[in-house]
Order: sequence, then structure tokens, then C-alpha cells
Amino acid sequence: MADIISEYEDRLPIKILGEIKNNLPKGISDSKLKKIMEAVYDEYSNAKAHPGESVGLIAAESIGEPGTQMTLNTFHFAGVAEMNVTLGLPRIIEILDGRKELDNPMMEIYLKKPYASGKKVEELRHLALQIKETKLKDISTEFTINIADFTIEVSLDKDKMKEIELTNSKVMDAILKQLKGYNIKDNKDSLVLKARSKEDVFNDAYKTKEKIKGITVKGIKGISQVLPVKREDEFVIITAGSNLADVLQLEEVDAYRTTTNNIFEIEQVLGIEAARQSIINEIFKVIESQGLNVDVRHIMLVADTMCVSGTLKGITRYGVVSDKSSVLARASFETPIKHIINAALVGEVDNLDSVVENVMVNQPVPIGTGLPSLAVKAPQKAKEK
Repeated sequence: MADIISEYEDRLPIKILGEIKNNLPKGISDSKLKKIMEAVYDEYSNAKAHPGESVGLIAAESIGEPGTQMTLNTFHFAGVAEMNVTLGLPRIIEILDGRKELDNPMMEIYLKKPYASGKKVEELRHLALQIKETKLKDISTEFTINIADFTIEVSLDKDKMKEIELTNSKVMDAILKQLKGYNIKDNKDSLVLKARSKEDVFNDAYKTKEKIKGITVKGIKGISQVLPVKREDEFVIITAGSNLADVLQLEEVDAYRTTTNNIFEIEQVLGIEAARQSIINEIFKVIESQGLNVDVRHIMLVADTMCVSGTLKGITRYGVVSDKSSVLARASFETPIKHIINAALVGEVDNLDSVVENVMVNQPVPIGTGLPSLAVKAPQKAKEK
């Protein structure tokens, strides 16, 4: 058996050979194994791209054509404000443009046992409330400024504070961490803030009053809504807003499966390879939800193009197009005069190696049958003579 598999070591990739070894039934005969190996090799040979084939063009057509049939819809979670999911063409554009600010950032937080089972519903609800960001304005009924001594009084909603297990001292600590130069006095039902500086100006007090409304007193910054949802046999917390780095530090969270739809966050926290896989997953999810069919290899090529430099770049004039070595190829996309002038200033040379620049100068393009070139004398011997 090992001998038959070893025959294909230089003909099949190591990954495919590994998958074959792992999935073979026990006690398989040599003749059956030979047939399997031949069938795999034929399939692999047919799947390979021919030298000179325009894989980028085919990938663009394969994604672009179904893209024209995509709807421009947004899905809303019933009964929950702010919980929207961008689907269809807008989501594809969001991913491929490499946008850092998403319309609807979201997370899917998978949990460890016993939270995932949902048997302890109260614990699950409690955990969801711990994750949700609570701002000072959410637990306050009123913000007032005393003009006599320029103090700011924050009236607290004790019922809301009790629900999320917040005390006056915890709120004071949170304010002091995020607001410098102020003293806080606890009046049980309210907190009074006074500036340490002598210069008291109403305008400064008003600015501070508006600023403290947005101070996070509990939960994870950026997560505005949480919704526990049952998926098959387990509960998953879906969030509006995203903060992968902080969520992964929670003990109750399953860090191996928790994900966000913000690819830049994945790149920062988990690295470029994780970001590449995330691009593939997110595009595939959109295409599948629309009932369309695109070969995953086309999506993988797009993901590779976006991540090949080691940092995530969108398919825009500021992203992957700006990295092209050819001046004419960069100029063909957008803002041609700017590219040509900048190249002329530094004396840049275009070797006309790729497709776009050869089309522009009316030469045969180096793809397909245009790839081989005819040399009457070997270039090295010609130089010697």
C-alpha cells in the first residue's frame, strides 16, 4: 500500500496524499487503491490551469457575472434595534474594497459548556449582558450643570444598575479611568463631578457633560447589542458591533470558533492567513445565501491577491492596484495622468511584462498562445559573439 502511494509523491501534492491516507478504508486491496490513485490523479490533472491561462480574468468573470444577479438587501433581526446584517452585493463590495468601517459590524460568539447548551438560561442571559457595552447615558436619567460652581450632576437609574449588577463605586472607577482632571462625589442617587482646575468656564463644563455620556461603564467597547440565538444544539451570541481582541479574552468564550465580519480586525488579532481565510468564508457565505454557484478557487485567487503583500489591501486604486510594477497597468485603472507624471519624475521603466500594458501599446499579450516566444539564437550565445 505504501509503495503504491509513494509512486505518486512527485505527481500529487502532499496535502492530497495525506487526505487519501486518512480516508482509506482498512484492509483495502492493492488493485482498488491503484484505481483510486489513478482517479485522483486524473481529477487533479483536469483541475490544473494550463500554462498561460488567464486565471485572473476567469475568476473576475466567474464572480462578476453572478454578482449582477445579487440583490441589494439588508436583513433585519425582528424586534431588536440596530441588529442589521449587510447581505448581497453591498457586502461583496465591502469585502473586496477592503473597507475598515463597516455598515453593520457583527460578531458570532461561540461559548464553552455549560453556556453553549443553554440549560442555564439565566447564566446565558447574564453573560450576554456582561458582553454588551453599557454607557453612562444608559444608566442615567439626567445630566445637569450647576452654573454657580460649574459642577456636573449625573442622576442614576438604580433599577437599570441593579439589572446589570453595577454599583456607584464601579461607575465612579470607570469615569475616573476615562476622564482626567475631575473629582467625583457620591450622593447615592447621583454623582457630582467637579474640575480640579481653578478656571471654571460653562463651555468646558458643557463639553465634559457631553463627553461623559459616552463613557463605557461596563461590558466590551463597541458592542451595542447582543442576541443569544439557538444554532442546532447550542446557543451562539450574535452581536451588533465588533471587538474581537477583547471578546477572545473572556473565559466563557470558545476562542477557536468565535468570529467577526470585520476582516481587518481578524488580521490584527489573528494574522494575515486568518484574514485570507475570512475573506474566502465571507464571500462564499454571501454567494451561497443568494443561491449562486461560484468555484471556491476563484474566490481563493481574489483572497490571495488581497493578502499577498502581507497586509490586507482592497481591490482599489489605493490597494492592490497601487502595488503593480507596471506604470501603464496602474494608469489603466484610474487617475492615469497622475501615475504617468509620477513615473516620469523618477524615470520609472515599464518592461511590458503583463497583459494590460501590451494591449495599450498594441503588442501580442503574453497569455495563451502569446506566451511562447521564438528565439533564432540563444540569448547568451548571441551576447558572446
